[in-house]
Amino acid sequence: MARKKKEPEQNKKKIDTSGIMGLVGSTTEQAISETLEINYMPYAMSVIVSRAIPEIDGFKPSHRKLLYTMYKMGLLSGGRTKSANIVGQTMRLNPHGDAAIYETMVRLAKGNETLLHPFVDSKGNFGKVYSRDMAYAASRYTEAKLDSFCHELFRDIDSDTVDMVDNYDATMKEPSLLPTSFPNVLVSANQGIAVGMASNICSFNLKEVCETTIALMENPDHDVLETLPGPDFSTGGELIFDENATREIYSTGRGSFKLRAKWRYIKEGNLIEIYEIPYSTTTEVIMDKVAELMKAGKIKEINDMRDETDLGGLKLTIDLKRGVEPEKLMQKLFRLTTLQDSFPCNFNILIAGMPRVMGVGEILEEWTAWRTECVKRRIYFQIQKKEDRLHLLKGLERILLDIDKAIRIIRETELDAEVIPNLMIGFGIDEVQANFVAEIKLRNINKEYILKQTKAISDLEKEIAELKGILGSHSKLQKVIIGELKKVAETYGQPRKTEILYENSLIEAEDEDEPVPDYPVTLFLSKEGYLKKITAQSLRMSGEQKFKEGDSLRLSVETSNKEELLVFTNQFQCYKTRLADFEDGKASQLGDYLPQKLGMDPGESVIQVVLPGDYKGFVLFFFENGKAAKVPLSAYETKTNRKKLTGAYSDKSPLVEAFALTEDTQMAVFTTDSRAVIFSTAQLLPKTTRNTIGVSVVSLKKKAAVCQVQLLANCGITNQSRYRSRNIPSAGAPLKEEDAQEKQISFEV
Repeated sequence: MARKKKEPEQNKKKIDTSGIMGLVGSTTEQAISETLEINYMPYAMSVIVSRAIPEIDGFKPSHRKLLYTMYKMGLLSGGRTKSANIVGQTMRLNPHGDAAIYETMVRLAKGNETLLHPFVDSKGNFGKVYSRDMAYAASRYTEAKLDSFCHELFRDIDSDTVDMVDNYDATMKEPSLLPTSFPNVLVSANQGIAVGMASNICSFNLKEVCETTIALMENPDHDVLETLPGPDFSTGGELIFDENATREIYSTGRGSFKLRAKWRYIKEGNLIEIYEIPYSTTTEVIMDKVAELMKAGKIKEINDMRDETDLGGLKLTIDLKRGVEPEKLMQKLFRLTTLQDSFPCNFNILIAGMPRVMGVGEILEEWTAWRTECVKRRIYFQIQKKEDRLHLLKGLERILLDIDKAIRIIRETELDAEVIPNLMIGFGIDEVQANFVAEIKLRNINKEYILKQTKAISDLEKEIAELKGILGSHSKLQKVIIGELKKVAETYGQPRKTEILYENSLIEAEDEDEPVPDYPVTLFLSKEGYLKKITAQSLRMSGEQKFKEGDSLRLSVETSNKEELLVFTNQFQCYKTRLADFEDGKASQLGDYLPQKLGMDPGESVIQVVLPGDYKGFVLFFFENGKAAKVPLSAYETKTNRKKLTGAYSDKSPLVEAFALTEDTQMAVFTTDSRAVIFSTAQLLPKTTRNTIGVSVVSLKKKAAVCQVQLLANCGITNQSRYRSRNIPSAGAPLKEEDAQEKQISFEV
């Protein structure tokens, strides 16, 4: 037997079990890797598989358990009941607190307006998806039932279409999936955050999804974009159509859609009414941002903005100052607020218990395969029921040959237990048929009754043959599914709520009314992420640069106030900003803390900033693993005012440095084992994708890593030929003492 490799001491922890389950006084050692495997991995898998990621029916377990409970309570056809009652009943399937279950119901309810096609017909205050602060009423005040739309979820559930599994305490059964007769996974918006992965699925128009599914079943090469132009959100708004971005989402399942609000100008009152907003924002976020911009003096055209949302629906009203052009103001608000926002897509779905990120075509293909299996199971179930009925009627048909004989057998049999065997012998029928005959009432043992019953034999045989014909034909199965999809689209289809707005029809309105002043400035960035923008006059009058204790200068560069800035962080993201958005500072100040100024995520810090200029040239990324990536600066140029770009560079190794260069030059790369390599950036081929892993520049020894990269002109190496390499990757050469002096990083190219 192979011996288990001994864990290093630093990878072990002590576990005190003295107070656990009554055990006293013992302390054991357990490897951290073993602790993670035993304790954390089951939790992570449970969150992924049983909580956060939806399955092919479009539901998470919490949704499915709630809807199935309501179905078993008779709320599909009956009247409403108190939400608290539904929540209590759901606890038999969902071992969570009542608050979590009720929140699930709120999201599925018609009153909340989260879904295009709500599953819960609600009465009372269920809040609004477009409001952050509008709280829903407690479950004891609201009432609910299943919407008629749920007929498409439960129509086949009693026909063995899906597996029924035990609930958490094995006291009752629940469905593993709901046999939806349409691709609900694309119709209902869904968001979930698991451990190490997430899912964010936008909603599409029901009619368009059904038409697309039918088209793909009839022609696998069908262009999805022809029948599914884009998502459709319950909050309406306008979708800014970008064909390339849409095709990328449809093929990969990742990307983002741009949404903007709908508005109208009321000339009589000189005001703007915003009546639909992007699905990804709320009225409070918009109001707060506008108030902030007004306070900062960046928006001077508005007298007042208020929320006039009422029973008629959402309405934000903006009172304009005299002479303001509404169109120009709205274009400005679209740029500066979430009145224009993005919806990020991550079509991560559980397929057979495994999470997969899929495009729209692949999702519909998986749904069609799953739905085909459901229909097959339903037909098998129907055939079995009809064959059982046919079997009983054929036994009854035998009785027709001699009714008197049947009566005589029953009358002359002395023991009750022998009636069934005697009928079986007398007519050559089996036990099931004999039981059926024996249970017939005395008044029904007549020729007319028996003839009426047996008349259905030929119809049953014909129906069974038809059902078996459908099972044996793929095209006939497809016709059944297509017929159901057409019926769903016809019965429940609705016009689009989100209007498609093509980019060529957009009104471009740049900052003509408020030009950015252009004057020379010097940029200072500290190692901890503090940025200072100092004018030339202030710099001449100032003394030594002030930094936070323990902080120091990372780089300095002379530039212009009109320039843009790309800020690369340790979480593989890039934040775009303008130097004009920063106040002019002084050497005696610490400057703006970039993570706070740019609204970075918790734990996110600055790695490097670059000035892209006119976005000509390229960015060089150097990673700890010895690789370098050459990415065109144009990959970071966006037409819209996007503030954050995810996947800005490769996440395979920590980033060491980033440089923006307009032409190829020579670089010096230093490693932790005191070696250096000099090479030309012309040896690197540019890559079109931002997150390319790059190519190896340095051949690293074990445990070594790249620690510093500089322009050759600034690196301080005197004997450059010693470290220069014609081919990459190169192992480089050990640093000599005169070349290993402290180096000052600057931005001068």
